[in-house]
Amino acid sequence: MAIDGAGEADSWWRMERKPPFIVVVMGVSGSGKTEVGRRLAGVLGGEFFDADAYHPAANVAKMSAGIPLTDDDRRPWFERLAREIIAPCSDGATRVLACSALKKTYRDWLRAARPGAVRFVHLDGSFELIYGRMAARKDHFMRADMLRSQFATLEHPSDHGEDDVLSVGIEPPVDEVVRLVVSRLPGPDHGPMSDPDDVPVVTSSPGA
Repeated sequence: MAIDGAGEADSWWRMERKPPFIVVVMGVSGSGKTEVGRRLAGVLGGEFFDADAYHPAANVAKMSAGIPLTDDDRRPWFERLAREIIAPCSDGATRVLACSALKKTYRDWLRAARPGAVRFVHLDGSFELIYGRMAARKDHFMRADMLRSQFATLEHPSDHGEDDVLSVGIEPPVDEVVRLVVSRLPGPDHGPMSDPDDVPVVTSSPGA
């Protein structure tokens, strides 16, 4: 004899859980992480987070004084990002994090917070291109030697076989960069992404 509601219960148990979808937009300073990240979060219908807002006070003080951060300085920062942004991302949700994540070790720390749920978008550009854009902005100044230091620190994902990283050139305007990311980034299992052609056109170029 069939039990009322058994069919519904069986269907409920068979429903596949929808995993979280977390995208880390990475790159050196001036590559456009904040602008592209905000736009990408809007297209994906997710939340946007800026990693710089999560630095401990000691890190902020060192950076303000022009003192480079060490791995020991960065470890608690990445632990906080993992604990407060990546790990709590609920099933079916989308989050986009703008974070330099220049070393593979840093990326691995973020991956470990939600294995299989984190994808990276590397905004890739030359020193000359990025420094030129930064020099043209009144609200974003960085000395050439500081930017060169970031390029020296960068461990390019393609050199380490990281197949969860999408590298995108930042030569085009930001709207084209976002469209390219949306068209090439593997979508979350919990639903389709917006059509790249639906991304509003913005005339500025990446530079955050």
